[in-house]
Amino acid sequence: MEHIDYAYTHGMDDADVEARLRSAETGVLALSRENDAYAVPLAHYYDGDGLYLRLGTTAGSTKQAFLDATETACYVVYGTEPTDDPKAIESWSVVVTGQLTELSDTDAVAFDTAEINRRFSPIRVFDEAVEDVDVRIIRLDVETMTGRTTPMD
Repeated sequence: MEHIDYAYTHGMDDADVEARLRSAETGVLALSRENDAYAVPLAHYYDGDGLYLRLGTTAGSTKQAFLDATETACYVVYGTEPTDDPKAIESWSVVVTGQLTELSDTDAVAFDTAEINRRFSPIRVFDEAVEDVDVRIIRLDVETMTGRTTPMD
């Protein structure tokens, strides 16, 4: 495909990856069950030690079934920023993989209602009644964390 425009990317160092995780508010969590995949946009909070995901689940939901079945999850955060060149866009992405761990009652105390509202964007509710949504904080235990960006001169 000789007439396709390409943009070269390079790896981000750990400090840049962590900065992007801290500054972004949302990403996409990819889950799997047998031969099926399921991805859902979520809000996250990264404090340098842990990556915490805020989920809303309901009894019997597809999201809950995939959460229960997933052995290794993948979380993607990405963004673009305009440049002075209308054909060039600065882009970046961070991919984190690992196991999901529901916080114990002791750990969950750190995420009371006020802290959840402070650390996460408002939860999106679709067709469910608010009282039927179970808001949970899940930690993604990081196994790998990589980032890529387009070099901007």
